[in-house]
Amino acid sequence: MTDELLNWRSEFPILETSTYMISHSLGAMPRKVRDRLAEFTDMWATRGVRAWSEGWWDMPVTVGDLIGGIIGAGPGEIVMHQNVSVAQSVICSCFDFRGPRNRIVYTELNFPTVMYVYEAQKRHGARIRVVPSDDGMTVPTERLLEAIDEETLLVPISHVLFKSAYIQDAAAIVARAHEVGALVVLDTYQSAGTVPFDVKALDVDFVVGGSVKWLCGGPGAGYMYVRPDLRERLEPSVTGWMAHRSPFAFEPGEIDYAPDVRRMLHGSPSVPALYAARSGYEIILEIGIDRIREKSMRQTAKLIELADAAGLGVTSPRDPARRGGTVTIDVPHGPAVVKELARREVIVDYRPGAGIRVSPHFYTSDDEVAQTVSEIVEIVASKAYEAHLAQTGAAY
Repeated sequence: MTDELLNWRSEFPILETSTYMISHSLGAMPRKVRDRLAEFTDMWATRGVRAWSEGWWDMPVTVGDLIGGIIGAGPGEIVMHQNVSVAQSVICSCFDFRGPRNRIVYTELNFPTVMYVYEAQKRHGARIRVVPSDDGMTVPTERLLEAIDEETLLVPISHVLFKSAYIQDAAAIVARAHEVGALVVLDTYQSAGTVPFDVKALDVDFVVGGSVKWLCGGPGAGYMYVRPDLRERLEPSVTGWMAHRSPFAFEPGEIDYAPDVRRMLHGSPSVPALYAARSGYEIILEIGIDRIREKSMRQTAKLIELADAAGLGVTSPRDPARRGGTVTIDVPHGPAVVKELARREVIVDYRPGAGIRVSPHFYTSDDEVAQTVSEIVEIVASKAYEAHLAQTGAAY
């Protein structure tokens, strides 16, 4: 079968030396990133302070527009932040948790950094309700919906769970939250770039994520979408001069918020990271998210088929409609297997309570999918691995 998406392989240097199956953690770097960073340094070197008025100042919005094209947001509806923790903190700072509607509902399978941000709101009066998982891999949608009540203010959820790649029913969660007057903060870090969704169709209140993973945009380029009709009444206390209506007026005292999405910004942006991020977004946009998803579903299904045939445990969802771009394979002493795979230039990772996370992306060949499982099987069958199991804690 001809795979036209493999034509993009030459754009990613690391694919020349590695079987790179870790786009759920750090997407491969596009070759053009080097040129983009050179563009930044040339701009700084030749234009100096004038660079701010010649593009730098607007980059949190103009770069955000590229993300908007991937997730269904309109122009001027996304701002860039350094990371999800900052974006979530800005959102939290918009609300008063001292009233009767002060409950925050999230699941125990959220990414920990999100938990830390919301747990910190308890000192401001927030009440936290954590919805448990029975298997450590999924959360029943009905259980989460039941936890969202008239005292709920915010529901921060992961669209795709980082441990298992389980896709949560964002539409049902948003509908239930709106039914009782609550707001949803959708973390799309593990979906944007590999799972199609549309922020307008979902009618979701906030969307946050980052560029490190499937978007191949590198670190330091998080993003935030705020439903346009909602943002007009938000006044974040985590703020800064970029959120001011007239930042270069340098007015003292209380902030006069910008009338648009810029009111959700804070201090000066991380300009180099925004330069670096653009190439990945442009590639995703050119390929099209539906084509990426189609290939991802096929290759993750193949991973599961091969793992099953080899007798390896799989903890990711079997239903392709509920599975993101990752397949988690559970073997004893997964970290030791990951270390040996890295020595063989097969790059994956491990998460406690889940297993080895393996993620093909649009640039992955079918041969690499088969090779990854074959290497795991060979390692698990080796005498060195058996010796390691007999000596728990010994380096493999």
